[in-house]
Amino acid sequence: MEQTKKRILTGDRTTGRLHLGHYVGSLKSRVELQDSYDTFILLADVQALTTHFEHPELINSSIYDVAMDNLAVGLDPAKVTLVQQSQVTSIAELTVFYSMIVTVNQLRHNPTIKTEAKNYGYADLTYGFLGYPVSQTADITFCNAHLVPVGEDQVPHIELARKIVRKFNDMYGTSIVEPEAKLSAVGRLSGLDGNAKMGKSLGNAIYLSDTPETVWERVRNAVTDPARITAKTPGHPEICNVYKYHCVFNPEESDDIAYRCRNGLIGCVACKKRLNEVLNAMLDPIRERRAYYEAHRSEVRDLIIEGTRKANQIGNDNLHAIKEKMHVLI
Repeated sequence: MEQTKKRILTGDRTTGRLHLGHYVGSLKSRVELQDSYDTFILLADVQALTTHFEHPELINSSIYDVAMDNLAVGLDPAKVTLVQQSQVTSIAELTVFYSMIVTVNQLRHNPTIKTEAKNYGYADLTYGFLGYPVSQTADITFCNAHLVPVGEDQVPHIELARKIVRKFNDMYGTSIVEPEAKLSAVGRLSGLDGNAKMGKSLGNAIYLSDTPETVWERVRNAVTDPARITAKTPGHPEICNVYKYHCVFNPEESDDIAYRCRNGLIGCVACKKRLNEVLNAMLDPIRERRAYYEAHRSEVRDLIIEGTRKANQIGNDNLHAIKEKMHVLI
């Protein structure tokens, strides 16, 4: 299959709906790049099992949730390819091949693996959890993706992927593309509770599909400057979680809000109400598009099936060339 554009591979673990952290970390970039790159969106159901292996029933419904959230933010189904990870056999085979040249120490010292293990309270890591970066390398390279839009927490994975590809190419004479990370300009979005990260498992997120009422409830309860006793008390916006959200989602007003906060000219409630207005205005068209796909679930299923078929064709062709170089074909 002829490739006329450079390719992007990005995606999400199918462990539930996507939130604002996903939006600023990767989804927004996907929308911006879909016209200039051949874009593959991976519905990472195998990697979802690294933390949700005891709840497989969640995975199936989340495949649809993640697909719909990607489409709802503005990805054009005529321009992007939705791929169900578990149904692409070349990804599984490449994971095995790559695992032969990656040491356990490399994986144990990966800072993202350490952080995630701590967040989930894992003292003893499963083989699949520890090998997540190896699987991710196979995700990226089965289709020879050039660019991977990611949040900063995923950069160590991409760096390891580059090392794996470089070593594999040197060892076997293959020509697998060495991927590059594309970082979001925003970086990591903190949670509403002040946690350094917004996460599905942390209960501190605003989801793209949340109703206006739910958005307000979560914004209303967000952590602010603890030193502000009254609306007229001078504040410290640099330590306020709500102000951080204004900087990301309401940059035009953020300087004015900071000035008014420091001088006791705006209270936390008014500041939260303005943020709520901004967020809901942004989410309204996303919710509208998602409602369409929720009402046309079979259309989403067809997009996933067709995208996965295309991915298998590309992956099988690439894998055949790799196996020839490895001398494992007879």
